[in-house]
Amino acid sequence: MDSFTHKLCVTKLHPQMCHFILRENQLQVRKRVEKHDPSYWKMDKLVKFLEKAALIHPIPGREGRRECVSAHARCTSLVIRGDKDEQAVLCSRDKTYDLKIADTSNMLLFIPGCKTPDQLKKEESPHSIVHTEIFGFSNNYWELRRCRPKLKKLKKLLMENTYEGPDSEKEGDLSRSKYTTEDLLDKIQASEEEIMTQLQVLNACEIGGYWRILEFDYEMKLLSHITQLVDSESWSFNKVPLNICLQELGPLEPEEMIEHCLKCYGKKYTDEGEIYFELNADKICRATAQMLLQNAVKFNLAEFQEVWQQSVPEGMVTRLDQLKGLALVDRHSRPEIIFLLKVDDLPEGNQERFNSLFSLREKWTEEDIVPYIQDLCGEKQTTGALLTKYSRSSMQNGVKVYNSRRLIS
Repeated sequence: MDSFTHKLCVTKLHPQMCHFILRENQLQVRKRVEKHDPSYWKMDKLVKFLEKAALIHPIPGREGRRECVSAHARCTSLVIRGDKDEQAVLCSRDKTYDLKIADTSNMLLFIPGCKTPDQLKKEESPHSIVHTEIFGFSNNYWELRRCRPKLKKLKKLLMENTYEGPDSEKEGDLSRSKYTTEDLLDKIQASEEEIMTQLQVLNACEIGGYWRILEFDYEMKLLSHITQLVDSESWSFNKVPLNICLQELGPLEPEEMIEHCLKCYGKKYTDEGEIYFELNADKICRATAQMLLQNAVKFNLAEFQEVWQQSVPEGMVTRLDQLKGLALVDRHSRPEIIFLLKVDDLPEGNQERFNSLFSLREKWTEEDIVPYIQDLCGEKQTTGALLTKYSRSSMQNGVKVYNSRRLIS
């Protein structure tokens, strides 16, 4: 197994090994070891250290997996995730943290049988001063800083084997990669809640116990079946009955796929005991635009808007603001053009993302660039702060534009 998952337990005090401190927005793990350089830990280096310090041990029967040695039976589980060549991150149930060694001016002493203030409060015996042995000391600790989950790898893994329908020849090839929830938790540097949320964003679904992304052409085929049925039955897009959809389209495609497509492009609700879906016009228009743009390098904007409006179901109205983070308009070319530029295809790191954007276009308006950096914002961070840090602004024909702070080759 190429990846490692290690479980630690948050305890108030482990008398011989380490001290875990949980504060409002910062989790610190103080350690008892020789000095280390204050740098981010590679996964293989971290594993060796934890095993040497006897803080983790192998889980029997599970190759490549470790769990912690805990002094308390009741604790909150944390997981350290990453491949051997990746910087280790620590994940709680819903958050992800970078691991980094930091120094402290306050020396931490390790005392066998030491009791925490909460434990002392429960004792009825009078307090007294006792002489005790100092087992060890430390003047540095692991500092955990909240970071964005590293989720780009999730889509990359799932795109290795997209689902093209039950009759696809690929489904009979057992050598093709498939991933269960447990597999993804082993390989993705993010908390379980963040991974599950991203699976919803990617419109992934579980098929036979494995997470799959539908091939885009197959997804559009399913959507076309649904919209054509809505049109033929003269239904409102706000009230599409699930049961009738399954009855009518079941002979064409698996019922689970029909319902999955309705969930991707609509909102489920119940009325008088019947299940309905309210289809989202913006999502349908956006998917239709992607279908039109994916086979063209560049598209005349005026022609595209005309074809786009003709391609969506009757009654839906197309607007360019539906394409934020999916397509980019170049209004300086003559004629004006539009082309596919998906935010999912851009680098995950902040500096790499800005380098990629500024290599594509020298100057950006705020309206154009914000959809491509919005996902980089951390807790309490704004796109304005990112633009200030990674770009410089100027005025061009009365409009504020942003260009790179560094030379882009």
